[in-house]
Amino acid sequence: MSFKIGEKVVYPNHGVTVVENIGESNINGSKHTFLHLRLLANDSKLMVPVDNSNRIGLRPLYKRTEIKGLMSLLEIRVGSKVSDWKDRYRENLEKMKTGKLEDVASVLKNLNQVSKRKSLSFREKKMYDRAKYLLVSEIAIVKGITEIDAEGLIEKSLDKSLAQDH
Repeated sequence: MSFKIGEKVVYPNHGVTVVENIGESNINGSKHTFLHLRLLANDSKLMVPVDNSNRIGLRPLYKRTEIKGLMSLLEIRVGSKVSDWKDRYRENLEKMKTGKLEDVASVLKNLNQVSKRKSLSFREKKMYDRAKYLLVSEIAIVKGITEIDAEGLIEKSLDKSLAQDH
């Protein structure tokens, strides 16, 4: 997958970045091409070897139509099969690493449902906040709305999933 300077791309589990430069650097005597990225959340800079961009899951922003499907996904109630928090945490951590918004949404929805029955562990609360941030930031950029409005859309969808009693 090739990216262009100025393009917004998603770095899994970190969020939306901007490709600021694409350049070559010598590392241990061999030349590599790097994407120079800037995280929008905190302006930190990253260098990702172009050869590794697929392996780490660097991807373009979702399209508006994909966001619409994602919101529908958030509205569907899904019972958690994993009751032990450590197993659930491990499973959710794997989903967060994929960088796919559907997986991040699944983690958010799962932890939201768990939080309505009992309090989340500290690590799960941090994961919940991270998942929510990743969804909010990408949805806001794709839809051209504020992060507050994006969070409102997500909360509304999560509330719909909780309203369905199975």
